[in-house]
Amino acid sequence: MVCDRLREVEERILKACERSGRKREEVLLLGASKGVRAEELREFFSCGLKTYGENRVQEFLRKEEELRDLPIDWHFIGRLQSNKVKYVIDKVSLIHSLDRESLLEELRKRAGAAGKVQEVLVEVNVGGEETKGGVKPENLKTFFESCMRAKELKVLGLMCMPPYRENPQEVRGYFALLRRLRDQLEADFRMHLPHLSMGMSHDFEVAIEEGSTIVRIGTLLFGARG
Repeated sequence: MVCDRLREVEERILKACERSGRKREEVLLLGASKGVRAEELREFFSCGLKTYGENRVQEFLRKEEELRDLPIDWHFIGRLQSNKVKYVIDKVSLIHSLDRESLLEELRKRAGAAGKVQEVLVEVNVGGEETKGGVKPENLKTFFESCMRAKELKVLGLMCMPPYRENPQEVRGYFALLRRLRDQLEADFRMHLPHLSMGMSHDFEVAIEEGSTIVRIGTLLFGARG
């Protein structure tokens, strides 16, 4: 059952890649595992899903401890409070939600203390929603300049959570915007930003067609969670 669900999502990813002339290996499937029990993640891991993204620090720490025997690639995909950075800095490979100066400074400090270069994505508020985090598109270049001065961090690209629309085609423009913003940063700073983290259970196929390299799938894999 678990492996069947994973296989179905994989098939949809493959078809979306084929439609857009992309290779399947260009897109990372991340299990958005908020609210999912560690035992269930262990099952999915045995089926081949190796990367998981958590939203809540305390929940993540419990699962990370329980699943420490598995070589899971953990990402942090939720809004990260500055005072919680110290708990995750040595446990996650990629933080998707860098969106403000205070968090940038704390990440610099904690990564430096841990002797690592922390890989991050800058979250962009493509829909201008007050209830969501993310840098405003018009402020992105200035914020990115600050990120570039942080030698303890390595920015790999951008992330977004567009407004929810029943018809996933209606969010295509938001995904296209994130891609254009990434492309502009690459041109302005003469660097390669390999990742666009965009697309969830209801719209990931559109996101892949618009260039997503990381899709964050929760409901389709694990069912609806609180």
